[in-house]
Amino acid sequence: MNSEPTRAEYCVIACAEAWRGDGEVLASPMGLVPSVGARLAKRTFSPDLLLTDGEAMLVGLDGTVEGWLPYRRHLAMVTGGRRHVMMGASQIDRFGNQNISCIGDWERPARQLLGVRGAPVNTLNNPVSYWIPRHSARVFVERVDMVSGVGHDRAEAAGVTRFHRLPRVVSDLGVFDFETPDRSMRLASLHPGVTVEQVRDSTGFALEVPGDVPYTREPGAEELRLIREVIDPAGLREREVRV
Repeated sequence: MNSEPTRAEYCVIACAEAWRGDGEVLASPMGLVPSVGARLAKRTFSPDLLLTDGEAMLVGLDGTVEGWLPYRRHLAMVTGGRRHVMMGASQIDRFGNQNISCIGDWERPARQLLGVRGAPVNTLNNPVSYWIPRHSARVFVERVDMVSGVGHDRAEAAGVTRFHRLPRVVSDLGVFDFETPDRSMRLASLHPGVTVEQVRDSTGFALEVPGDVPYTREPGAEELRLIREVIDPAGLREREVRV
């Protein structure tokens, strides 16, 4: 087994870290790499996480059903802040406004996407992180075509910041947060092999970049074993992150 972590495995670690310290909350990962990350977090540093089969059940690490989670109860966890979801984004801007609804003008879009879905309720009631497997200026945009998930500027303008929290954005290039005075996006870490210039060139807005950007933490030997042999032995993560 190659002892060197792949880019996909750094992305798994970065996603897993989103749930560090969350306690007993429902982890709702959307996407393969976030799903591997959530299961890794539960097996290691966040054992109190609740995992779901994505439909109506709470499941254990091996997929064994541990409880019933009907939509009504799931929604109660969302509105009560007891859920941390990691969603995708077709577009995301500097303040964390996310679009999964349409590309182009809303009245006559060039492309129809998923729709707003539950993104406004998610972002205003429980922590929401994002996973973007293809970092590009088409995704990281100056202004989203339609707001699905609510960003910091709009939450502030509407006076609904009490439960609004966007812990992190993970892409195939690095990890980003909003720890800046105006709550705009900041480069928090680079995945090994990626440069600051590469990130800037792939971002459609002026990204906040500190003077000394660390690398995303390396997975330990036991974490690599769990990823490769237990959680994702088929290596499907490598299909989602292509270097």
